[in-house]
Formats: sequence, C-alpha cells, structure tokens
Amino acid sequence: MTTLNPLDAAEAANIAPNPARRAMIDSQLRTSGVNAPFVLKRMGEVARELFVPAKSRNLAYVDRAIRLDDGNWLPAPLVQGKMLEEAAPRGDEKAIIVDAGSGYLAELFKPLVAELTVLSPEDAAGKGTKGKGADLLVIDGAVEEIPANLAKRLADGARIVTGVATNGVTRIAVGRKSGDSIALLPVFDIGIPQLAAFDKPKSWAF
Repeated sequence: MTTLNPLDAAEAANIAPNPARRAMIDSQLRTSGVNAPFVLKRMGEVARELFVPAKSRNLAYVDRAIRLDDGNWLPAPLVQGKMLEEAAPRGDEKAIIVDAGSGYLAELFKPLVAELTVLSPEDAAGKGTKGKGADLLVIDGAVEEIPANLAKRLADGARIVTGVATNGVTRIAVGRKSGDSIALLPVFDIGIPQLAAFDKPKSWAF
C-alpha cells in the first residue's frame, strides 16, 4: 500500500481546483510547515473568496489580512491554517469559534467537530453562556487577555488556540483551562489583526 504525502493526499481528495487556492496551499501553508492533511483538505475545499468583500475577492488568497466591510479583518491564510492545525479538532468535541466577522474560520471547523458555537468578539467578551461546556476555544484574532466571562463557558481542561498581542507583537498561542485559570504558550510569531473587544483595561501611571 502506497503512503501518500500531505500534498498527494490533497490531490487524491480532488481539492483546490482553484489555481489561487492551490498556490495558497503550496506557497504559504506547506512552505511554513503547515502540512496536516486535514488542514490542506479543508482549506482546499472552502472558497475563501466568498468570505471577503466583493471588491477584495482578487486578494482572497494573498498572504495578507483583508479588511472587511464592518472594519474588522480576515487574517492571512497562514494564520488560520496554523490555528486549525494547532487545534487538531476532534469529531466528538464542542467548540467555540470567536469570529471577527468573516465566517471563514468557522466554516473550516464545521465538519470537524460535533457542535460549533460561533460568537462575535463582543458577545464572547459579554456575560452570555452560549457554548457553555465547550472543549475547544479558537479565537480568530489577537487578544491581550481572555475575559473571565468567556473562560467560564469552557469545560475544565478545554483546549485553547488564539492569537495573543503583547506590546504590539502578535503570536499564535495554545493552552488549556485548568480550574479558574488559563495558561497560554506562544508557538508561532506572525502578524494577526488585534480584536479590540479583548484589550486589557487601560490604567494610568503617575
């Protein structure tokens, strides 16, 4: 039996018929170490151009963030590919996706988890309970902190993948919830649009 490498697996699944989508996989994801077959398959299947404003569809697969009509951003493809790979979603999990407005990352995750709750940054930072008991949290943007109200929606031991922003530097980080606390470990430096709803309260110093 022949073992397929990730790219061959993508070809065998007949994905990425769109040349720009295939170029994204070959020149952005794979060259940066994102090679998990399930990631390549999903990002080859989902038409990213449908999740950006019509005027920006020719930029959908470019290695850059795209501004959305509401002022939020769709992160660059590599950000979401890396987040999906780090999340390694399981078919029996309940997941929360904090979506910055495009819907693209949530679409990638839909068939990979048992239950998916999609929240706006504002809803995620609020006092609601939608998605309570989630096993996985993925935040589609960089945050200064994860609000306590959002952490309360997670099951103990829940896995977390998010962008983090520290002194203007953004990274992808992974972690877990343990009791009332969340521990995050940065794993990949990359530019990620910051979500203002998760900024730390500003304080004055004299």
